[in-house]
Amino acid sequence: MSESKAEAVASVAAAAGGAGNWRRAGIVGTAIGVVAAGAAAGVAIERLTVGRGMRQKARLALDSAGPYGALRGMPGTATADDGTEIYYEIDDVEQDATLTPRRRRLFGRKAPAPVTVVLSHGYCLSQDSWHFQRAALRGVVRTVHWDQRSHGRSGRGVAQVQHDVPLDIEQLGRDLKAVIDAAAPEGPLVLVGHSMGGMTVMALADQYPDLIRERVVGVALVGTSSGKLGEVNFGLPVAGVNAVRRVLPGVLKALGQRADLVEKGRRATADLFAGIIKRYSFASRDVDPAVARFAERLIEGTPIDVVAEFYPAFTDHDKTEALAYFAELPVLVLSGVKDLVTPSEHSEAIADLLPDAELVLVPDAGHLVMLEHPEVVTDRLADLLTRAGAVPAGATVGGYGSTSSTAQPG
Repeated sequence: MSESKAEAVASVAAAAGGAGNWRRAGIVGTAIGVVAAGAAAGVAIERLTVGRGMRQKARLALDSAGPYGALRGMPGTATADDGTEIYYEIDDVEQDATLTPRRRRLFGRKAPAPVTVVLSHGYCLSQDSWHFQRAALRGVVRTVHWDQRSHGRSGRGVAQVQHDVPLDIEQLGRDLKAVIDAAAPEGPLVLVGHSMGGMTVMALADQYPDLIRERVVGVALVGTSSGKLGEVNFGLPVAGVNAVRRVLPGVLKALGQRADLVEKGRRATADLFAGIIKRYSFASRDVDPAVARFAERLIEGTPIDVVAEFYPAFTDHDKTEALAYFAELPVLVLSGVKDLVTPSEHSEAIADLLPDAELVLVPDAGHLVMLEHPEVVTDRLADLLTRAGAVPAGATVGGYGSTSSTAQPG
């Protein structure tokens, strides 16, 4: 075992000790066993193919070749109800000067506020996970992209860090309300959410039904769930998933308490984590390596203490009743058929409760379907925006690209 990988094992062991008596020595053994197995696999790969240094150079090359996540807009900050600073960006649309006189005749001195599309990202990601859709919608419709608390460029959750308040999905719904108040205080809204972002949209509806009735004209729920996440097996056999459910919350909490050591371990076992990330992010084999690497960077950028902080909230999440607030709206429900994180059956359950919604199941797609098959997601979003009246029927939404290995990035 190499020195760096041995340090990774030691990091996990130290995290266990730092958490006090875990009561089950098997938990420590499991955690160390996973890292050790990854270390052994890494040694085998090094001997069979190329060395670790070469793989590090390949990752750097992919980082420089893939411009994903490089799109930026007008920055702003919203303040959540607990004081957390929430970062967002606005991609505005220039108004056509030739329409001004006509608009004034119809609406008086002030033109109506444009439709704003607000995109909410998932767990361990950031606003940049919408890269392809953002590129496609630029210049077509006003969009707001934001980073959930403790993710991306947003601040760490004040309630969690300073007051030890457990994170829940309701808090994320209130955060989204703060972003809307700051970035789109008036005018119609289209709410788009992926995974945890979709749950955030449901929590917003549950707490602010008047906002949904008065301002929301369309909703897209991508790879998400309205509840029963505690029953997801993550593609594992029954015995394995039961063991994971028992020990994972405690393991994450303990590791989060020794974040500095664990982050060092994550770096040392980057190849192991890259394989895990790819398995749970994508299903097709021809994903552009630069896109796969981009997903790694997004997930690697989420500190382990944030991972631990958010995880328990998903077991308690149940917003099935809140879906009723979307019943009269144009709704898109989309999922990858091979999603192991929020299985497509959860999207089908949502669609069953919203019979007028468009249900799209994407074959050969995993959890990060908007990166894996951006052309499908963007096409259906464009159709939703047309049905919601957010863009004219003749508008051209293009440039969403492809993630196949033969395609050019961007």
